[in-house]
Amino acid sequence: MLSPDDPEVWILRAPAAAELGTLDLSVLDATERARFTALARPRDRARYAFAHIALRTVLATRTGLPNHQLRFGRDPCPCCGAPHGRPVLRDLPGGPEFSLSHRGDLVVIGVDSEPIGVDVEPEPDEDTLAQVLPLLHPAERARVEAAEAGARTAVFATLWARKEAYLKGLGTGLGRDLAADDVTGDLPGWALTDLSAEPRTAVAVAVRHPVREVRRRYELPRGAYLGRPTSPVS
Repeated sequence: MLSPDDPEVWILRAPAAAELGTLDLSVLDATERARFTALARPRDRARYAFAHIALRTVLATRTGLPNHQLRFGRDPCPCCGAPHGRPVLRDLPGGPEFSLSHRGDLVVIGVDSEPIGVDVEPEPDEDTLAQVLPLLHPAERARVEAAEAGARTAVFATLWARKEAYLKGLGTGLGRDLAADDVTGDLPGWALTDLSAEPRTAVAVAVRHPVREVRRRYELPRGAYLGRPTSPVS
């Protein structure tokens, strides 16, 4: 069993659509299976299934429970009180905190004893940058505008991944004013860390406690069963 005091982040590569049949979908619950079925493209289905099976595998290692027995719920949203705040493990009070993000070929999972948020973001196009940039904190806008023209989208992606990770950790998501927080550095009570992944992609983690080293993993726990092993991020 891993120490509950160690924040860990897994950066994994999802399998190709052709490998969907190698994944054990039986561990997913009814809600996950419904969302899986609603996805039209095989590539999206493979990524979704892998991400949620991987999350269950990581949490099973932390809790000692079989991955198919884990039941998920949501905390109340800090903004409105509705049940769409941070994800939680039902029937396991005091269980590990966790966060999941997947985009493109990457799946990122964060687990800690304290609230945690992770996010993976591709670099946006210039039109998206122009639309979203005015909504950010003045310090964030200044950071992007000060970058060289060819680096602006990369700087923006880094800041956006940090902001999304922080908002996931809070449990508010995008319900919180995007200009309320300056994520160019750490925030009170929160440490924000950029994690290297792939070119033109930003990955960030936000953890609610003083700065500590985030343990990074590029393969699932030894002995984890998903079907045929998939390739780690190189």
